[in-house]
Amino acid sequence: MNSVAPAPAALPAYPRYPTIIHALARAAELKPAAPGIACEARELSYEAYARVVAALAHEFGRLGLAHERIAFMMSNGLEACVGLLAGMAASAQVSPLNPNYTEPELEPLLRDVEPRLLVCDAGSSAKARALAQRLGIAHVIELGAAGISIDALLAMPQRALPLPREDDLSALFFTGGTTGIPKGANHTHQSLMAYCYGIVALWPFPLDDERILNVAPLFHIWGFCFTLVMPVYIRAFMDIMPAYKPALVLDEFQKRKITVFAGGPAALYLGLRANENFPKTDFSSLKICLSGGAPCPEELLRSWEKDTGCVLLEGWGMSEGAPINSNPLHGVRKIGSVGVVPPNTEVQVVDLDTGETVMPVGERGEIRVRGAQFTKGYRNRPEENARAIRNGWFYTGDIGYYDADGYLFLVDRKKEMIIVGGYNVYPREIDELLFKHPAILEAATVGVADTFSGEAVKSFVVLRPGASLTVDELQDYCRKSLVKYKVPTRVEFVDALPRSGVGKINKLELKKRG
Repeated sequence: MNSVAPAPAALPAYPRYPTIIHALARAAELKPAAPGIACEARELSYEAYARVVAALAHEFGRLGLAHERIAFMMSNGLEACVGLLAGMAASAQVSPLNPNYTEPELEPLLRDVEPRLLVCDAGSSAKARALAQRLGIAHVIELGAAGISIDALLAMPQRALPLPREDDLSALFFTGGTTGIPKGANHTHQSLMAYCYGIVALWPFPLDDERILNVAPLFHIWGFCFTLVMPVYIRAFMDIMPAYKPALVLDEFQKRKITVFAGGPAALYLGLRANENFPKTDFSSLKICLSGGAPCPEELLRSWEKDTGCVLLEGWGMSEGAPINSNPLHGVRKIGSVGVVPPNTEVQVVDLDTGETVMPVGERGEIRVRGAQFTKGYRNRPEENARAIRNGWFYTGDIGYYDADGYLFLVDRKKEMIIVGGYNVYPREIDELLFKHPAILEAATVGVADTFSGEAVKSFVVLRPGASLTVDELQDYCRKSLVKYKVPTRVEFVDALPRSGVGKINKLELKKRG
């Protein structure tokens, strides 16, 4: 299904800033009393937002953190947002980590970051202090009621926002680790601003008008950029939720009159649709919902728009850079495609063997990208940098193709492609088919070792409540649409699929299960 949305009569003239801190200072100057950010019952005006960021940035400055790294172990909330912006304002590079990770999971990440300061909240304080002592991290600061609170920052003498340089390193995002070891991707202030310019080229939000809701964690590039960066750039109201709880999200749509839902992977939308309050929710204020981080099944894209009246746009990005592609807000939207390339980005599909020959329309290959929003390289990973960044191009490891209209379609991850007796099998094609079965809620397909064919196709399947399905019935269903070598020879019914901290299906864990 393709649809066409008309463009507005006039689009705003978007500003350019060296850094997002410059944008925050400008927002506080232009609309000081307007609400800037809220979390649950607490809210900060843009003036107060800039004031507390400046106060904390000066506290960080006392520790001599310019051009050093600050690691954060914090759940979503006002303190985390203020802390991350303050770190960047202090000319430090911030690295948000998953606070729910165990100490053994966090230790190698912190060894990679080598922070001078570790910032935590009450929930991660004990873990942070133990890790800091073991790893020799110089400073630990707790933000919140038991440490430095928002009220305490507001009570400090008012200070000007310190302004970093655009070519300074701003953030270090770790890849999800769902297909391998997490790697830290370096970003500058310039790359974060290029993110904003790409977003408004695809989704031309009005300035000073949007009300954005985000549930994605701040340690993920999507949650970070769509909570801290994009809303400040367009001077929007940002509503951040501490955690994803479907009933509360649905209530927030109505209570706050949300216009943009930053969303995330398909699992998030499936959870909202499954909630008993979904049919009663008023979605009338919503203008756009966004999906990314993992493939969104076509059936979900169609049903969401039908049931809510709000378009659900699928985009594509990664820890190394975003956005790369998206269906445009205005113009032709193609279900199943990740859309078109923003003006500040180059995207090519090249052959899998050499990575140099550009493939014709409709032919599959590895996707390589180039643009100011992409990583300057992985930290402490020279071999990975040599493999992934060649002649200015970043090789994504994703397989895809262009159609005749210039719309990009993702097929699968290069690492996840299954080779069955010499034939290439793309798990996403199988998963899309399984998702359409009325008895199936979710499915994930991987390749597992097989002595006869090299690899075999195995599907892990979650059934809908009360539904029943046998392996034979599932295979018969697949045979109607797939060639023999693509039909899953192994099927395992499970209660749930393993996921990363941001909701992506953990294919590495599934492959380990065999």
